[in-house]
Amino acid sequence: MSQTGNTKKVAEAIYGALPEPKEIKLIKDVTTLEGYDLSFLGFPTHAYGPDKPVKNVLDKLVKGRTIALFITHMAPDDAPPVKEYIQKFRDAAVGANIVGVFDCQGEVRGLMKILVRFHPDPHVRESIHMSQGQPDAARLERARTFANEMMNKLKP
Repeated sequence: MSQTGNTKKVAEAIYGALPEPKEIKLIKDVTTLEGYDLSFLGFPTHAYGPDKPVKNVLDKLVKGRTIALFITHMAPDDAPPVKEYIQKFRDAAVGANIVGVFDCQGEVRGLMKILVRFHPDPHVRESIHMSQGQPDAARLERARTFANEMMNKLKP
């Protein structure tokens, strides 16, 4: 699921690192995770966590399945609230075997860029400038490394 292209870039980096057989799909086209040893599910952060549609997808798909989550957000990777965002996604994936979570900053774009300019918190306003060009090559390489690490966890 990607609205501005940030999560899509990370999905493509992860996909490129995975061995065959593999598939990449929009989350709206996924009806089941049956038949997959590991599914990577990627989402943008909305309102400091997963929004209702994401929660519904996770509730519908992940129970009893082995998954790896990847999440994009506008905050710098080391910002204290990021751990809270990640935990909210973990909490929404009720009943899943979560083998790992990857997160990275994405570029603030569109209407969100306008709205953030007027946010009362100066740290949030500063995130517009810090997010330019994200996810960058280094973050995409970290996503590929994450994919390899998750696949290694499945090896006997």
